[in-house]
Amino acid sequence: MNNYSKWLSVAVMTALFTSSAHALETKAKNAILMDYDTGEYLMTENAFVPVAPASMSKLMTVYVLFSKLKDGTLSLEDVFSVSENAWRTGGAASGSSTMFLPVGGKVKVEDLIKGIIIQSGNDACIVAAENIAGSEEDFAVIMNETAKKLGLKNSHFANSTGLPHPDHKMSVEDLAKLSRAIIHDFPEYYSVFSQKSFTYNNILQGNRNPLLYSMPDADGLKTGHTSEAGFCLTASVKRGNRRLIGVMTGLKSNKERSEEAEKLMNWGFREFDNYKVFKQFQRVAAAPVYMGEEDSIDLVVKEDIVLTLARSKAKDVKLTAVYEKPVKAPIKQGQKLGEVKIEIPDGATKTIPLYADHSVRKLGFFGRIISNLKYLLLGAE
Repeated sequence: MNNYSKWLSVAVMTALFTSSAHALETKAKNAILMDYDTGEYLMTENAFVPVAPASMSKLMTVYVLFSKLKDGTLSLEDVFSVSENAWRTGGAASGSSTMFLPVGGKVKVEDLIKGIIIQSGNDACIVAAENIAGSEEDFAVIMNETAKKLGLKNSHFANSTGLPHPDHKMSVEDLAKLSRAIIHDFPEYYSVFSQKSFTYNNILQGNRNPLLYSMPDADGLKTGHTSEAGFCLTASVKRGNRRLIGVMTGLKSNKERSEEAEKLMNWGFREFDNYKVFKQFQRVAAAPVYMGEEDSIDLVVKEDIVLTLARSKAKDVKLTAVYEKPVKAPIKQGQKLGEVKIEIPDGATKTIPLYADHSVRKLGFFGRIISNLKYLLLGAE
């Protein structure tokens, strides 16, 4: 066979893992369960459809606030003014979830963030929007721009609160992605989501997230409820070294929301685990080198490769290293030379790039002559 055009496939691991697990049935109209570390979806139910997100969309308002704290545009000690619009539309006068901000009053950004996250204050969201962007409409522009940067493809924001609006939609997939971004990008502020109560204006209010009270490892994120959206929850639970993010909408009661969320999280931790397939810079294969000062080159992965897979059938994944044979010198360290194909039964096929472990220089003139003779006469690899 012609050595110059032959492709070599080397099975490096077989009968290892599988992603299938016992299916989970849920009463939620829309649901998703994501592994935080790998970003893998363990289950989806109408997960990519834009729906009314209710107060869960306040997570984007929080993301914008955290971003401005991180880049120095805002500080926790900055003070915002409470407009009549914020008081009337989102405050006690409206009968909606509120932080009980007084009209014409002043509020620190630190308190405002707690009022949004813990008390789900619509007045707090509108105050943030008006003081940052001038109006809630202009703040929604910032929210949509941020969504685009985060790759949220099925979201559109019309307000800062999640109050009903025909153009205000998010998919549960986007809510899971947004939650993952909050946890990853702002670890210094994330602990607010696990705070169970907050007192403002001498009024104590509890966090509405039911998992904070029923699951010891729960630490976020946000509930929601409107007649259109039903009872909703975006939740995060960290158990040991694993974190799962779950989103559910369309539940009929607070009790049903709590029960379904617990069921979803416990199922995810019970049925799935994370498996490190390759360590960073691990040698996966060795490719023969043509016209090089070395006969072979190690092919490595540049980072840890971790897969989220079902525990019950952790035996059926097939990993295959695919690379051109031989590799022609010169070769630069870090040069992509092939890939590992990961075939998961009942799941998607993934590919992981393989790179040269080090550089290999090209042979000199006489060395190339000898190498050519070797290939032509002996067919050596």
